[in-house]
Amino acid sequence: MINEPYYDLAFAFPGQGSQSVGMLTELADTFPIVKETFAEASDALDYDLWNLVNQGPEAQLNQTEYTQPALLAAGVACFRIWQQQSSIRPGWLIGHSLGEYSALVCAKALDFSDAIKLVAERGRLMQQAVPQGVGAMAAILGLDDPVVVELCKQASKDEVLTPANFNSPGQVVIAGHKAAIERALTLAKEHGAKRSVLLPVSVPSHCPLMQPAAEKLADYLRDIEVNMPEIAIIHNADVGNHSAPEVIRHILTCQLHQPVRWTESIKFLTEQGVNAFIECGPGKVLSSLNKRNAPQASHWQINSPATLNATLEKFNA
Repeated sequence: MINEPYYDLAFAFPGQGSQSVGMLTELADTFPIVKETFAEASDALDYDLWNLVNQGPEAQLNQTEYTQPALLAAGVACFRIWQQQSSIRPGWLIGHSLGEYSALVCAKALDFSDAIKLVAERGRLMQQAVPQGVGAMAAILGLDDPVVVELCKQASKDEVLTPANFNSPGQVVIAGHKAAIERALTLAKEHGAKRSVLLPVSVPSHCPLMQPAAEKLADYLRDIEVNMPEIAIIHNADVGNHSAPEVIRHILTCQLHQPVRWTESIKFLTEQGVNAFIECGPGKVLSSLNKRNAPQASHWQINSPATLNATLEKFNA
């Protein structure tokens, strides 16, 4: 018997940056559903995604058009393991950037095969939108959000530069033209940032430079079937919970060129009574962020047999 949703529990799905060669290998050795999920993805993509994830090369896995399907499949595989091992269902889902698509699949708003093709196209469109070396992203730590917003205005001059991810108090990622990013890093240091560092990415996500990609993504989304989610999802772009398919299509388009409002999203969930977060996918980036955004909550992961067993022991007790 399936329990009613636990509205004090949210599952969070990671985005780009959480991938690594060999991710989920230990889980795959124990749970066949992992390789089955990647086989579904491979069929949709016409190449062996599991082999890429296991064998690399790392440089290819880190190319956004390959990273996005890999992380989508990983997040869905981990969620499927949970469904096999526990009757507990979360009341909420949330994903960071690309992770929002994992959430939509797990909420049955998107078909998995459709979503795999969709995020592969999303990655290609993002890569095409800005020539290599023109755009950049950087993380700024230790400054308040309004200060970073103002630094972006000062450093942009006649170029594009905006906040891309409001990740947690004192951690903001900015995106735009590379020269503007470099000016912002200098200003951040002058304003007392604890750390400001250029990120090793080739695509300046979640900024106006992605507008051309967003327009093409909107065209692609028109042919994708979107259903009403069976689990509530909080979306990056507006911290909203939407059920209408046309609104979900629109918000996914907006997400590509607008900032990820993660800090606000986690705050909203805690205001709804969420007191436990399970990061569903490789790494623990979101758990680290969520501990700062919701220190009063408990934080768990599903990315290995050990973390799965610890999480199951807690919630199935």
